[in-house]
Amino acid sequence: MSAIGRILLVEDDPNDVELTMTALEEYHLANEVVITRDGADALDYLYRRGAYADRANGSPAVLLLDLKLPRVDGLEVLQQIKGDEKLKIIPVVVLTSSREERDMVASYRLGVNAYVVKPVDFHEFVNAIKELGVFWAIVNEPPPGSIKRPGAE
Repeated sequence: MSAIGRILLVEDDPNDVELTMTALEEYHLANEVVITRDGADALDYLYRRGAYADRANGSPAVLLLDLKLPRVDGLEVLQQIKGDEKLKIIPVVVLTSSREERDMVASYRLGVNAYVVKPVDFHEFVNAIKELGVFWAIVNEPPPGSIKRPGAE
């Protein structure tokens, strides 16, 4: 199974971060997972500013985005990403506990690639992450520049 280059996980709930990391590691579905705990940090990462000014070049292969975030909420993050010519090619999967129709409709209007409601059950959650990882690792062709190639900067 080939691994995707880098996942940006934007999640403020430590339990959901731990479950997501467990699932991704168990199935070897990522070379690197960068975790940001709020929308402002996610944008700093994507724009290579603040604490992330010196990070490696390239965009994540996929962004897993919670909607209910501190500082800058997920819909605002999504709007900025999909409104930016350089970032809008990054696949964004909303991974949220929100079943609210308005959140789903707003996400799709802003250009989200997928909307996944987090299962409450541990095994269902891990399975959902595994399925997301398999799709983005094997089925989907990542955007150019998102996978580190051997010898590439």
